[in-house]
Amino acid sequence: MRNKPKVISLFSGAGGMDIGFEQAGFEIAVAVEQDSSCCNTLRENRPSLEVIEGDVRNIKTKEILNVANLEPLEAALVIGGPPCQSFSLAGKRMGLEDSRGMLVLEFSRVVHEALPKAFVMENVKGMLNWEKGKAIEAVMNEFREPVVYNGQEYHYDVRYRVLNASSYGVPQHRERLFIVGNRLGKSYKFPEPTHGSKAELEPGLFTEPMSPYVTAWEAIGHLPPADEPSDTAKRVSESIKGRIEKHGY
Repeated sequence: MRNKPKVISLFSGAGGMDIGFEQAGFEIAVAVEQDSSCCNTLRENRPSLEVIEGDVRNIKTKEILNVANLEPLEAALVIGGPPCQSFSLAGKRMGLEDSRGMLVLEFSRVVHEALPKAFVMENVKGMLNWEKGKAIEAVMNEFREPVVYNGQEYHYDVRYRVLNASSYGVPQHRERLFIVGNRLGKSYKFPEPTHGSKAELEPGLFTEPMSPYVTAWEAIGHLPPADEPSDTAKRVSESIKGRIEKHGY
């Protein structure tokens, strides 16, 4: 059996993004996460997964590679979604001057030191709007910086696009910014939508025919009735509703 391409997962959370890549045929070689509850969830659900619990700012790339049993250039991918509050359209919008915004540069640091074949970073679309594009320009320039390793220079071809989860069969309108890059000189094309509204289903608008949006009822309507939500859940739902009404996401 052929070995699966190895992935370094940063800001792993409870492993949602990792599961998607595993379903696509990759193997998560190591997960790096600071939140102890998320780490406990990863260990409970994935006993064989190597988990590094800690702040990525204090973790050397060499340690990540050692735990993953990889050398520079060997990883297929580095993936992750750095905390994005500072790039959100909400809040103080401090961007790269905020310590949370700087975590994006930690992601770039691991990419440049591990030198995977490619990387995928996910974030809020608000990053595009910060200071009239200052944040996304800084991030793209950072990823494009050439890297010299063992006398050879490497550089990443980097692209970005906002994708909506509902356009790909997920029962939720969720727009996220995806930044992808590879050092192999390969061209990359973002996937075309597979699902859409009635108007979008008309022939000729897209290369491939699309299906109707998947509704929440179609996805979870078969489940038994839920328990009454807690006060905390109600409070959080109201804050999300308010954010959507004010900022559109």
